[in-house]
Formats: sequence, structure tokens, C-alpha cells
Amino acid sequence: MKQRQDAWSEEDDLLLAETVLRHVREGSTQLNAFEEVGDKLNRTSAACGFRWNAVVRQRYEQALQLAKKQRKQRQRALGKHQPVRKKLLYTPPVPSLEELKATGILQPSADNVEGNGMSIDHVISFLQTLKAMNTNHEALQKENERLKKENAEIVAKNEELEKKIAKLEENSSTIQEDYETLMKIMNRARKMVLLEEEERPATKFKMDRNGNLEKMAE
Repeated sequence: MKQRQDAWSEEDDLLLAETVLRHVREGSTQLNAFEEVGDKLNRTSAACGFRWNAVVRQRYEQALQLAKKQRKQRQRALGKHQPVRKKLLYTPPVPSLEELKATGILQPSADNVEGNGMSIDHVISFLQTLKAMNTNHEALQKENERLKKENAEIVAKNEELEKKIAKLEENSSTIQEDYETLMKIMNRARKMVLLEEEERPATKFKMDRNGNLEKMAE
């Protein structure tokens, strides 16, 4: 049973903050984070939750909001058709029979199985523990398969985006070359017009008998 009651150290607070932020960012729950920290520090998850909400969270509020934003971005990257569900990052260890007996949860039974010193209660508890472990193992296998599938989809989307980016860069380069060629043609045409105007002889006029100006033949 967890009975640690000493003061929290800076290292304890840092571990609590890092664990909570990781769970939030990866789509897990804060409660699951409190369980993980509690097992590492020999404290109850309730004590870890109280410490987080009362002291630590206010120092990491900006980081918490960033972790939530990253979680939303990750969910959008997986696609809007993907089911939104929490995934627990930490599975608390299953206590052994000796640990259960030490805490008083398992009481010795008078109905011992003859010859081996093991009670029926022990056998039942062992089978229940084994079933829980198998259930957790199957859940972890399913979660692993789901993550592999999600990772494959993300890799495929990244490859598709890289191809689109390369195509856009190629088109941008072509447009730039066409623009430079057009500017050269326009500059050349402008110079030719200026040269023609400089080479063209000035128009001459003369005055007729009535005092009117008329253009002289070239």
C-alpha cells in the first residue's frame, strides 16, 4: 500500500509535469498519468492529481495548452473519419499474490488444498490475475496494430504531400523562367522602338502663299 507522505521535491514536480504533458499530447488521460507517477514515486494517484491541480499545473499552463493543441493536430492528421478515443499510455502493474497477502487483501483460508499449502482463495485469485494479464496483453496487441496502421497511413500521406510539393516547385521554376524570357523580349522590343525613332528624319514644314504651314515631301 502506498503511504508516502513526505514533501514533494522539484524533481517530483518535474516528473509529474512531464508525464501529464506526455499523456495529454499522445491522447491519453491525466488520470492515467497520475497512476504512472504514483507508481514511480510510491504515492497514490489521488495525491498526484491533487499536487498537479493545486500547485504544478499553474506553472505549466502554457505547455498544457500546447500539448492539447498538438493532440488536436495529430487527430486531424489521422483524418476526420478516424474515431476519437483516449488511448492509455500506462498500464499499472498487477500485484503478485505475495504483495496482495502483505497488504491484507488476501486473507489465508482454512480450506487449504491438501498437500501443497495453497488455499482455494489463492487459486481463484491467481486465475483472476492471470485473466487480467491476458486481457491487458490482448488490448496492447490491438492497440499496437492500430498504431501501426495509423503510422502507415501517415507515412503514405507524407509521401503524397512531398510529391505535390515537388510538383509545385517544378511549376514555380517554369513560371519564373517564362517570366524572365518575356521580360527580355519586351526590353528588346522597347530598344528597337527607340532606335527607330532616333533614326527617323525630322519632318520639315514650309509656309505657303497664304501663310499656312504644309509638310514638305521627303
